Amino acid sequence: MTWTPESLRNLTGRVYLVTGGNSGNGYQTVLGLAARNAKVYIRARSNEKGTAAVSAVRAENESAKVDFVKMDMMDLKSMEKASVCNKEKYLHGLINNAGIMATPYEESAHKYEAQFQTNYISPWLLTYYLLPLLIETARQSPISHARIVNVSSDGHLIFGPPSGINFNDINQTKSGKGGPWSRYGLSKLANILHAKELNQRYGGTEAGSIWTANLHPGTVDTLSQEASIQATASAFFQTIFPILRFLGVYSKVDTAAYTTLYYTTLYTVASDEFTQKLSSEYLQPVAKVGRLSKVGNDAKLAKDLWEWTTAEIINLSLIPSTKL
Repeated sequence: MTWTPESLRNLTGRVYLVTGGNSGNGYQTVLGLAARNAKVYIRARSNEKGTAAVSAVRAENESAKVDFVKMDMMDLKSMEKASVCNKEKYLHGLINNAGIMATPYEESAHKYEAQFQTNYISPWLLTYYLLPLLIETARQSPISHARIVNVSSDGHLIFGPPSGINFNDINQTKSGKGGPWSRYGLSKLANILHAKELNQRYGGTEAGSIWTANLHPGTVDTLSQEASIQATASAFFQTIFPILRFLGVYSKVDTAAYTTLYYTTLYTVASDEFTQKLSSEYLQPVAKVGRLSKVGNDAKLAKDLWEWTTAEIINLSLIPSTKL
């Protein structure tokens, strides 16, 4: 498929949220949406980095409508505080972009492994809080104007559990088979199943439908840098990442941003060419349907994960027992 950002309509009046919008692909996404006159909320953990990102966007585009909302993916309670329900009447797109990769084992205050919470649990909860606003926006807008994009990766194929999800060992500590990359693969598999179930529940062609997408943004260097620095100092990581960069498997943000932002992210979240038929698909640069693992296409597993997550969050008293 050939698609360029020049075909993207003016987005005046539309509102978008981008998690992790202060750097890397998230920041490039904010720039692209703001350049087309959308209002964009940047969500980041640090006040300093968030406000700096807003200033940087406005330095490039003085008319940009961009704001910052603080959010910590390791603090589930901050998900509700970070919503824009009290500020906006509409929300046309949520981009769950923030993530970490292959970090050392760590648990959140709620006892979830850091990658699983940051890459899946927190985005699931944030999406839950924003669903009423997204649904209302969809009801009052042309069909397809409300979308959710989960940034996943091919890590679900390479490192994800081929047999599915063990809900009795979600942190992968009991089997003895877990590790930084295995936990990363699990979290990215969960991203994909989340979008699949969202589409099952809220997708369609009738008024109020929300279209979803899974997105492999390309092998951009920001996460590979974080993995090599934070995960381990082993000879493997010191050796393999420079080789991958040399071969072009991992590329710097400035060289990869064009394909990852303009040919994939903007296409999924705002293009009129993104159709209902593509809702919940796994898209790779350049706006092409990519290959999912067998468990990534498992509708029953997607439903089971949704129900497991809902029960977990209810038990934490973060949402009521009634379901959307």
